Amino acid sequence: MAGVLAASPLLLLFAVTGIGYVVGRVRVGGFTLGVAAILLVGLAFGAIDPRLALPGFVYEFGLVLFVYTVGLASGPGFFRSLRRRGLRDTALAVGVLALAAGIAWGLGRLFGLPGPVIAGVFAGSLTNTPALAAVVETLQAQGHQAATAPVVGYSLAYPAGVLVMIACMGACARAWRVDFRREAREFARATGEGGDRVTNCDVEVTRPEVTGVTVAELMRRPERWGRPPSVRVILSRLKRGGQQMVVTGATVLQLGDVVTLVGPEEELEQVAPLFGVPSRERPELDRSQIDFRRIFVSNRAVAGKPIRELDLRARFGAVITRIKRGDVDLVPSASTVLELGDRVRVVAPRERLAALATFFGDSYRELSEIDLPSVSLGIGLGLLLGLIPVPLPAGATLRLGFAGGPLVAALVLGTLGRTGPIVWIQPHNANLTLRQMGLALFLAGIGTRSGYALLSTLEQAGPGVLVTAVAVAAGAALGTLVVAYRLLRIPMPVVTGMLAGLQTQPALLAFATEQAGSEIPHVGYATVYPTAMILKMLLAQLLVSR
Repeated sequence: MAGVLAASPLLLLFAVTGIGYVVGRVRVGGFTLGVAAILLVGLAFGAIDPRLALPGFVYEFGLVLFVYTVGLASGPGFFRSLRRRGLRDTALAVGVLALAAGIAWGLGRLFGLPGPVIAGVFAGSLTNTPALAAVVETLQAQGHQAATAPVVGYSLAYPAGVLVMIACMGACARAWRVDFRREAREFARATGEGGDRVTNCDVEVTRPEVTGVTVAELMRRPERWGRPPSVRVILSRLKRGGQQMVVTGATVLQLGDVVTLVGPEEELEQVAPLFGVPSRERPELDRSQIDFRRIFVSNRAVAGKPIRELDLRARFGAVITRIKRGDVDLVPSASTVLELGDRVRVVAPRERLAALATFFGDSYRELSEIDLPSVSLGIGLGLLLGLIPVPLPAGATLRLGFAGGPLVAALVLGTLGRTGPIVWIQPHNANLTLRQMGLALFLAGIGTRSGYALLSTLEQAGPGVLVTAVAVAAGAALGTLVVAYRLLRIPMPVVTGMLAGLQTQPALLAFATEQAGSEIPHVGYATVYPTAMILKMLLAQLLVSR
């Protein structure tokens, strides 16, 4: 069997990834390895026979796809978080990761671990695959053909890193008696970010304060009627007498109108009484005049543009009341940039819905197609960026390489959205497919090429690797929790999201989201994720030559 697999790299690739996915779904004590199990399976195959090693192109190609798609998805949130919260969160990320690198370096020297193993343990404890790839690339540039030591250190440290982070998070939350859900609700109300389920309610206008002025003026000056400026609520439709109409900026509310409000559920409970009393009428059930529809954004001429530029009210008499992006409902604003794959809920005159569907595209088939020219050009720019040498002290140079270059390029291109006719952002499902495929290729390739050195490295440095991994993960977790929650007073749901972003670990983000009962941890995750990704790649490369 080993001979058959060695003679057929494609068969070997699919055997490793297929078995890895099955193993990754096995749940032990509420914890699963997920896609990271492919690495362990690859190591096992490589340990059986040195011939069972996939070509180097497999993991290089996989890594480029993975980091580029991650950057496209993370770019807008990264730069938006910098504008909103300044450099506070970035400085925290830099400090915590520097602490983790210092712990790895100090304990590595204490246990006599070589630099490549220390770098692998650092990347594994913080579960960062691109950092591992950057280390491997650095070693190969220095003439090391196999570069197996960091992979073995990574594979031993990875499970310990995830478990220690979750344990620290749970222990601190219990010790400090944290109410995750209450803090999540308070943060959502204060910032308008990451709220609960988006829904709608019908209100009869009984308060004179909201009448006599246009809706545009009302929304610009919320203080005149007691609306908290941070609350995001959309007025979608209006029923006056027997007539229905779409609310525009020029609409003037009158007493007795029945208006439909759309927004996060908890925010509607706060805002609806400011307009009046709940209405027994259900305007949305009468679809003879005003109707609504979910439409896919598949038209590339629309994607990458903010809603204000589409001028939907003037062209179609329509309003977008909510956007479903992936599994998350968003309340749109005039500055919200539409992405390919978004499902927009549009309220409009019944006869205009067909024209709106044509305008947005509404083609599921087009959403399943990857824009190969855009992806190829973006990755090409990233690879060129990775070749540029970055000068360091003492005459040393550092390159972002084929891991860091595409990531940085994707962050910028994902934020731009489009450049002229080129739409950089890929449909959500296409992005996830490329990302998953790239990660699987990388883990299978690097695992099979490193498996034969696993046993010898375990015998020489196993205990030291495990102790170092636990210390690095615990230091990063406790440092983040204490500084962010106790000193900076950042809400715990946001802090746990930041911790998941620092570890670049989806499993930890899922745990934090479950505790918060909402998407609030995603706010913290997006804030530090790109910074952590790039910084860990740089620190891991520095640890190689410690």
